[in-house]
Amino acid sequence: MFNLTKKLVMILLFIGTFLFAENKELPKNEISKIEQLEIFKKANIKILKAYDAGSLYILTISVHGNKDEIYLTKDKKFIISGTVVNVSNEMQVSAPVDLSITKDKEAFVYGNGKDEYVLFTDPECPFCKKFESYLPEIKDKVKIRVFFYPLDFHENARDLSLYILSQKTTSQKIDALYEFNIGDNLSKVKNAKYSKSELSKLEKQLNEHIKIATELNIQGTPALFDKNGNSIVWVNMLEKYGIEVK
Repeated sequence: MFNLTKKLVMILLFIGTFLFAENKELPKNEISKIEQLEIFKKANIKILKAYDAGSLYILTISVHGNKDEIYLTKDKKFIISGTVVNVSNEMQVSAPVDLSITKDKEAFVYGNGKDEYVLFTDPECPFCKKFESYLPEIKDKVKIRVFFYPLDFHENARDLSLYILSQKTTSQKIDALYEFNIGDNLSKVKNAKYSKSELSKLEKQLNEHIKIATELNIQGTPALFDKNGNSIVWVNMLEKYGIEVK
């Protein structure tokens, strides 16, 4: 139903007036008006949340129990399904995620600055390692709540995550995060001894992180969000603090 031609998408992406403001959540009465559009009623589409993104509405919807995200033009004439990119900053336009499910569930907090972020990382992900290598330079500017999301195709990521989580203090957890590089001998990690109760606790925490990442529809790592749930490109975040990624 929502497949549009590439021509329409390209026009929407590149016309000069296609600008985005800060996403503003729509009130329920506005959502109800959109739901009265015939296309929504026929397909029995329920709008869970809606945001004003300047030139578009971003709609988080439920269709027969399946959650999705689509875009509606302000004149309510076109629906776009797929990726929409803001040409001014080359970032994908998307609705903020609800970070309330992450409250007090992080492995640890990195940094003591005022700018708050949430990070989902994989200890065996090369892009995560690259991003994290710059964090000591901005630890006085940021406060990052760190979660672990070991990807299935990284065979050592889960063991590494458990090892880091097993450390007793925040300082020790951070040291463990930086302890190993990709390709290192991980015998220390693989031979780590945990009591039955300790392993059960660690597994429970890690599985909770994975469940949260799944609920937030995180597809890869590093996945970075600001305190309002907006997805942040990590390279852009570092540039904000004057750091050039090399």
